[in-house]
Amino acid sequence: MYRKVLLAYDGSPPANAALAAATELLRGQPTELELVYVMYDLPLNVEFSDAAMLEASRASQRAAAEAILSQAGQQLAKAGLPAQRTILDAGGRRTAEAIVERAVREHAGLVMIGSHGRRGVSRALLGSDAELVARLSPVPVMIVKEPSHAP
Repeated sequence: MYRKVLLAYDGSPPANAALAAATELLRGQPTELELVYVMYDLPLNVEFSDAAMLEASRASQRAAAEAILSQAGQQLAKAGLPAQRTILDAGGRRTAEAIVERAVREHAGLVMIGSHGRRGVSRALLGSDAELVARLSPVPVMIVKEPSHAP
């Protein structure tokens, strides 16, 4: 199937949907799975603050990312799917660019990412990391939509 799968994960409902899909897709497969969390750039009011505040903000963000990836890793381990956990620093790039760069560097055969499935104005204002990953990636991308809660 795939030698390596990269799963973009941030703990959101769409990311949890992608995690569930990865669990079903990869169970019993000889595949390496890598969970990737992209740390976003801090707001300018923090970036231009003193070094101690900047470091505290980055440390807090990293700790939160580690906790999110740890929880997902435990969930995968219960399903018999060990996963490598990686925290990437956006470094001025968009989240999608960091994900695609990692997928290429690690020779992933598939990128999985959740999507809110936004449309119209909210999509225009908030953007779509999943869509941008699909447009930029030279490897296949599986976009998993968050389940609808409509009656």
